[in-house]
Amino acid sequence: MTGESSFGLDLTGRQAVVTGGASGIGAACAARLAAAGASVLIADLDEQAATKVAAEVGGQAYGVDLAADSFDPDALAGRADVLVNCAGLQHVAPLHEFPLEKYRLLMTVMVEAPFRLAQAALPHMYSRGYGRIVNISSVHGLRASPYKAAYVAAKHGLEGLSKVIALEGGPHGVTSNTICPAYVRTPLVEKQISDQARIHGIGEEQVVSDIMLTEPVIKRLIEPAEVAELTAYLCSPAASFANGSSWVLDGGWSAR
Repeated sequence: MTGESSFGLDLTGRQAVVTGGASGIGAACAARLAAAGASVLIADLDEQAATKVAAEVGGQAYGVDLAADSFDPDALAGRADVLVNCAGLQHVAPLHEFPLEKYRLLMTVMVEAPFRLAQAALPHMYSRGYGRIVNISSVHGLRASPYKAAYVAAKHGLEGLSKVIALEGGPHGVTSNTICPAYVRTPLVEKQISDQARIHGIGEEQVVSDIMLTEPVIKRLIEPAEVAELTAYLCSPAASFANGSSWVLDGGWSAR
């Protein structure tokens, strides 16, 4: 024994699918997986932005509306060795005023679509005896906040779905995990800042300091590349025994 690890992050020959890959965490994950050698399919509602990211990382773009009944999960994920469910959206409103159509939209994109994509990907993964599913959840998959009924419910649902996939997929060489970050510096969070400022009647800087960063003991936003690095690790040989877990990047929030 030399003491050197035989593990490496080499995804050469693997097909990776990243939903919500045109910006934020998804774009960072696409870039990191491509750097590890994977062929990356960047799926997003904004096909133009996905095409731009694809050109930057040497991947392919795939325009898709994950909220549409007509989207084809087999065409998107049927040959995936790695599936990163990152697509998401937010709506902030008091529960008694929360629009039903918004609630249904968030649940469809963040719970139903990952279910349909995993359902499409698993037969291929099983046949190869290898698969990695990483679901980008949130600290709100473990904790709740007011005014985010749909987001909190969807992320809690994604946590449960991921664990079921882990139990079914483990014997076939397929792992499923979630990543639960606190607030990440993304366009989605930037919109939340403006929404929270409007709801609370305060300035945007105060939203960050007095609402978003009250619970983490590390007082900063997370960078997308930090989430992408953990995503890549969970796809590596070194993480082959990591299955059914919620990997928390919340600066100490859930330690309280």
